[in-house]
Amino acid sequence: MTTRKKRHSDEALTFLENLTGGPLTLSEFIRAIRLGEEMSQIEFAKLLKISKSHLCDIEKNRKTVSPRRAAYFAKKLGYSQEQFVRLALEAILKESGIKMNVAVEAI
Repeated sequence: MTTRKKRHSDEALTFLENLTGGPLTLSEFIRAIRLGEEMSQIEFAKLLKISKSHLCDIEKNRKTVSPRRAAYFAKKLGYSQEQFVRLALEAILKESGIKMNVAVEAI
């Protein structure tokens, strides 16, 4: 990913967090990307190689996304893998009742 594209991705996340009034979840981020691309759940699910019902469950925060799958989604969508993995890990922690933020850095 180029620096320009990463900066664009970071700016998009900041914009969406300001719009929603708080930290963005991976499910909200994925939904926002899909809506921004003006794609149906069926089209977007095909792009991510998952079922429409699975995408719906992710968007409605009924299913969490593993860090590995989050990285895959980021790559398919052209977004920062670090961002997606961070959001996935934060969702897993929140689901476990652990109130922590996560910092992720590629090595």
